[in-house]
Amino acid sequence: MTQLAVPRARAARVATWIYFTLNGFAVGLWVVHIPNVERATNISHTTLGLLLLCLGGAAFVGMQVGGALTDRLGQRKLVPAAGVLMGCALLGPGLADSWWTLGLALMVFGFANGTIDVGMNAQAVVVERTYPRPIMAAFHAMWSIGGAAAAAIGAALLGAGVPTEVSLGTCGVLIVIISLATARFLLEPDHHAAHDPGEPQPEKKARGGKLVWLLGLLAFALMLAEGVAADWAALHSKDILGTSASTAAFAFGAFSTAMTIGRFATDRVAAIIGPVAIVRYGAALAATGLTVVTLSPWVPLTLAGWALFGIGLSGGVPQLFTAAGNLDTRSAGTLMARVVGLGYVGILAGPALVGLLTHWVPLNVAFVLPIVLCAMAAVFAYVMPGPGTKQAADSLEPSESGREER
Repeated sequence: MTQLAVPRARAARVATWIYFTLNGFAVGLWVVHIPNVERATNISHTTLGLLLLCLGGAAFVGMQVGGALTDRLGQRKLVPAAGVLMGCALLGPGLADSWWTLGLALMVFGFANGTIDVGMNAQAVVVERTYPRPIMAAFHAMWSIGGAAAAAIGAALLGAGVPTEVSLGTCGVLIVIISLATARFLLEPDHHAAHDPGEPQPEKKARGGKLVWLLGLLAFALMLAEGVAADWAALHSKDILGTSASTAAFAFGAFSTAMTIGRFATDRVAAIIGPVAIVRYGAALAATGLTVVTLSPWVPLTLAGWALFGIGLSGGVPQLFTAAGNLDTRSAGTLMARVVGLGYVGILAGPALVGLLTHWVPLNVAFVLPIVLCAMAAVFAYVMPGPGTKQAADSLEPSESGREER
């Protein structure tokens, strides 16, 4: 970075941290209010499950639309707009009084979540380009911090008896205000910054060849494993090890805490060993940790296994998102939407597939699925572009005249 660029880059880094934190906070606040919303709308667990699938589907659509809009309009417009939409949409579930009003509210919230997910990750890639070292994983750690803050604040609000619509609405307004106030500090890629705002962006086909889909499959495997931990860690301790519900909660706590710590540490490690090694050895460590969970009859060893699983998964996905965003700087949003979208499908599909397997095998045996996928991610990590080859698409497809070089 030049001396003049340092303050601006740092401001953009903090702004991007804020958007990641807001996104994690919004999702976390919705999650802790799910029981109240289910009771207020008088729906069954089955109906709620179907509505959550609608939320997931809307998020996937939002990722694809958001990716295209990021490339078309620029991140300084798309990210704050998505933040405003997310803040407004957060009120919806609190006002819902039936299954169909809740479904509409969740589709809007899911769409906003998917849009800001792609936009802020694309912005993180742009900010990272201004630094001489990796910084992507720390952004994802801030998402986890936002979720943890939402859990604590949400629990306090619920304990105080604050109505759901008041809690969600008030926090939604704060998200809108912070999103608008933070927008001015975001950066645009060079081609957007140099473009005349009065002229439409020229149509450009996203490049990346087969590599973007390979990165997407790696994200699918790793995020499927992450989804399994989120939904099944506590149940495994309770059903397989016979622990109490309070003790079982420590299983997911060990996983999520280790993952957050690992994300803060990943950037420094990636600067030394490179992104390919982070994915390879991280996935191998995750497979080892979950194998320990599967075989262990003791609670302390099982908790250690979940912690290893969290550390192993902590760094891989941020490296994949960075690689996707750097395949073609002019189509970073579209390419990232493909990788993020496939990863999101994995995080939704993982718990369902493991649940399906439990019809035939015990839960710990069903964990073989994410173990195998983590092992495969370790084996195929070599497809990632290495350091110094950020414009990896250039090696797969013919170059264009006028393409920027770094």
